[in-house]
Amino acid sequence: MFVDTAKVFIQAGKGGNGAVSFRHEIYVDMGGPDGGAGGKGGDVIFVASENLNTLIDFRFKPELKATPGQNGAKRDRHGRSGEPLYVKVPMGTIVRRAGKVIADLTEDGQEVIIAKGGDGGFGNAHFKSSVRQTPRIAEKGEFGETFDAELELRLLADVGLVGFPNAGKSTLLSVVSNARPEIADYAFTTLTPNLGVADIDDGSLLIADLPGLIEGASEGKGLGDAFLRHIERTAVLLHLIDVYTDDIAGAYKTIRAELTNYNLELNNRPEVVALTKIDGLDDDIIQMQIDAVKAVAGDVPVFAISSSAHKGLKEVLRALRQIVIESRKIAAEDDIDTLEDGYESITLGENQIAEGWTVEQQVSDEGQPYFLVVGDKIEKFARRTDYTNFEGVNRLRDIMKKLGITHELRRKGAESNSIIRIGDDEFTYFEQ
Repeated sequence: MFVDTAKVFIQAGKGGNGAVSFRHEIYVDMGGPDGGAGGKGGDVIFVASENLNTLIDFRFKPELKATPGQNGAKRDRHGRSGEPLYVKVPMGTIVRRAGKVIADLTEDGQEVIIAKGGDGGFGNAHFKSSVRQTPRIAEKGEFGETFDAELELRLLADVGLVGFPNAGKSTLLSVVSNARPEIADYAFTTLTPNLGVADIDDGSLLIADLPGLIEGASEGKGLGDAFLRHIERTAVLLHLIDVYTDDIAGAYKTIRAELTNYNLELNNRPEVVALTKIDGLDDDIIQMQIDAVKAVAGDVPVFAISSSAHKGLKEVLRALRQIVIESRKIAAEDDIDTLEDGYESITLGENQIAEGWTVEQQVSDEGQPYFLVVGDKIEKFARRTDYTNFEGVNRLRDIMKKLGITHELRRKGAESNSIIRIGDDEFTYFEQ
């Protein structure tokens, strides 16, 4: 069953908690802290595979969860990191989070971390210093990234077959490749996209047969709107038109209009037109139809073919392959130019944390005033704080003081026992 959209729940592993422990050994007086750190939670990693062509598996397994990291232990033993969850997806899969594209897997074997596991918390051995020789502080592990993701598959093909229903797309694919699409003498025989590989000379073409388009397909009529997304990644369009069509120029313009309405970029996509089912038709009538198409198609190559009689197929495939080679070459040059243009750009690394923060006074739904502290760095410290541990909370307060947050709270009117909220956690403010 072909499925090209799916929704999944993704949860990376939680980091392990740090341990509070002290050495208790014979003949060792006042043993120091030896609590180990927790392990990192497992990541959720998508891997593109050329052996898959549907998202059907995600309909039956809509939850993807990586394993958590283990807690730290005494004797400075760190917890084991959680195993990453590797998930195979078809090449051409796009992953969205809250409508924003976070991954686009287009190459076989390509790996992308979709959700990062939480960092493990430090144990009390980490906090030992000359002035703090018996720390009873240990951090909690952070939760891994958790969200609902939308998956969308856009087939990666060299050639996309477009045209009205019953124009001969499936027949052509079955003749030039090893694909076996359903073929019948009625419209909308093809209900899902089909892929086939056509060999020509010393090369090959990956061809996608898409359900037939009708007027209004880009607005949701018929079946075409559900599969137009697969046309976007093809290097060239092969537009098939039944040679027996009365208004053949009008048929051409209708399909072109639907493609343009769906995505304006398709207006500039290379195209080849093939008039199908020419067997048994006089040459002068065929030429008349070719001329009618050329009158509205401009410089677009127009061929006359018969799939059942194997007429004109090699010529069409050779023309398509030449266009594909040229298109891929241009795309590769564009990629190089993009990399060179962006060579001087500077971006934050994965482990860099913005130090900015803000403090705002707000009121809860229950009418309780509180101070909201927002900032990547302070939120990370807050997530790792064990609020049941007095020393841990005091450490968070010390960090807030060093960052200048405490001064800002005081300036905005925070008093003893005022509620401070950072992320999903809250605690009381008091003068230090």
